[in-house]
Amino acid sequence: MENRRAETLAVLERYWGYSSFRPLQQEIIMSILHGHDTLGLLPTGGGKSLTFQVPAMMADGLTIVVTPLISLMKDQVDNLRATGINAVFTHSGLSRREQKLVLDKCRLNKAKLLYISPEKLRSPQFISEMRDWDVSLIVVDEAHCISQWGYDFRPSYLQISELRKAFPSVPVLALTASATPDVVEDIRRQLQFRDGHMTYSRSFSRDNLSYIVRYGDDKPQTLLRVLKNTSGSAIVYVRSRRRTRELAQVIQQAGITAEFYHAGLSPEDKNERQNRWKDNSIRVIVATNAFGMGIDKPDVRTVVHYDLPSSLEEYYQEAGRGGRDGKPSYAVVLACNRDKALLSRRLSDSFPPKEYITDIYDKLGVFLDIAVGSGYNQVYEFDFGLFCQRYSLQPAPARSALTILSQSGYIDYTDEISTYSRVMLTARKEELYNLPIDGTTDMVFQMLLRSYTGLFADYVYIDEKLLAYRLQLHENDIYQSLLALGRMHVLHYIPRKTTPYVAFTTSRELPKYVTIPRQVYEQRRDVMESRIDAMKKFTFDTSQCRVSTLLEYFGESPEGGCGQCDICRKKKRVRPSATDKKAIEASIAYLCSHPGGVTMEHIIANANGNRKDISEAVRHMLDEDIISMSSTAEGIRLKKL
Repeated sequence: MENRRAETLAVLERYWGYSSFRPLQQEIIMSILHGHDTLGLLPTGGGKSLTFQVPAMMADGLTIVVTPLISLMKDQVDNLRATGINAVFTHSGLSRREQKLVLDKCRLNKAKLLYISPEKLRSPQFISEMRDWDVSLIVVDEAHCISQWGYDFRPSYLQISELRKAFPSVPVLALTASATPDVVEDIRRQLQFRDGHMTYSRSFSRDNLSYIVRYGDDKPQTLLRVLKNTSGSAIVYVRSRRRTRELAQVIQQAGITAEFYHAGLSPEDKNERQNRWKDNSIRVIVATNAFGMGIDKPDVRTVVHYDLPSSLEEYYQEAGRGGRDGKPSYAVVLACNRDKALLSRRLSDSFPPKEYITDIYDKLGVFLDIAVGSGYNQVYEFDFGLFCQRYSLQPAPARSALTILSQSGYIDYTDEISTYSRVMLTARKEELYNLPIDGTTDMVFQMLLRSYTGLFADYVYIDEKLLAYRLQLHENDIYQSLLALGRMHVLHYIPRKTTPYVAFTTSRELPKYVTIPRQVYEQRRDVMESRIDAMKKFTFDTSQCRVSTLLEYFGESPEGGCGQCDICRKKKRVRPSATDKKAIEASIAYLCSHPGGVTMEHIIANANGNRKDISEAVRHMLDEDIISMSSTAEGIRLKKL
């Protein structure tokens, strides 16, 4: 046992450079290594990826990772390859040639990890091919998606049972950041956990994260006050792409560096904005919920929800991106009375009338030119904006209708896949010396060879903008040259695209035969209504500690108030007695014991008592030489007890 634990630490240090695990990581890894089906409930930033990447490197076979986060597959695989780990991914957005290359690597044991999207498991041919592989572990990321009662249920996740049948003796690891007790039990059932299965869960409490709700109709000004009264990196979450741009401009005009982010940006723009925010070139990123998944930035000091999410699961995941380094951080909700009505409207938009849903199904078949009885197991590129424009549809209920049709088993609808351009050389090395190319095309080809490695062995992601900049050419010149090289069979070029798609999981039916099951519509509508009610309670009920409300929702029993949310702080603001003064000083001493020191503003925000009493206590403690103040930004430190 101890030798095995030491081996996990050796693998961790060899590939990732860490000398110790975060809480529960090693316990989950040891459970997998002992062959147990395992469920890990780790908060955002809890290090879920390492719980399967470490055992993947310790096993002889392949680890299969099922994930809905197609846009993050490339980042995950790139990070693994950078550490010297052979990892690959496949989803419906790849070409057949790319997919064949991936499958060949898995069959020949040239890959340690394979990331796949769940819709790939619909293909009997794909499952049949996998049966010949040496598989050591099956991982289900974002496992709440498999539960009908999960906040982000995806029918394609139900296909994971086919993996279980193909590899009955292989352990399954299910991972999620947030799940209620009912969802936890459903995950175990859907994944057919065997006897002896294990569950590891960290408390949903985050001691360093202060939950604050600010009320007011002038949200832009409230947001600016929050940002001006805090320091460090910040995320502002909104629910529309248009608002990301508008709010970023408001913040910029106030003299704070900011940028906007949403799923409609090009991959290059997304990367550039993420990197500028990660290296602190910009302080604030204003984003839809497309931002944050898989982005490892531990020093986010403030997460603001300008618009309310539809559930506490969503809120907890997004708020949890603050303070992942363990230092004090803030999760701030901006709320007004209008938000209650907006949440209620979100329920009706998410569950439009059934007649509307079947009409959307019929229009979809016409739009994609699919005959009745055709389309089974076919994937179609789908321009959602043009679809709504052609039939004069409101986007929100139309998108919800497509989601319900997916959950009912008629289609598989994916909002967007953003792919980077990629190239693989198909000509043999000796043929390159006699290629009949010249002019701009030759310049582009030579720059391609100088800029990227590994072009003969695999598809390599390229950036046409970068090539154009280096050659001082227009981007279209790069595009045309790469197409020309493709026609000459020198390389295979796949231009970037951002393409939603629809896969028909049954042949197209007449609308009168389309039925929406009760568990998909009525029961899930009831579940969403209860989630919205819980979100309203968290936001607008001021009678209970915010953290206690969260913990009760996720099935924990809070021992008392957190002492640092806005409700707990308000209850503390009474004139202290002598005993209370000692309590105030004790809380200040605790805050100042942080190794890096703390600011006065942080002490006032987090110590027991009101601003005046805390300020008096700080002055007294400075006079008594209990704490000291330096000239640095985080300058107040504890000197002695």
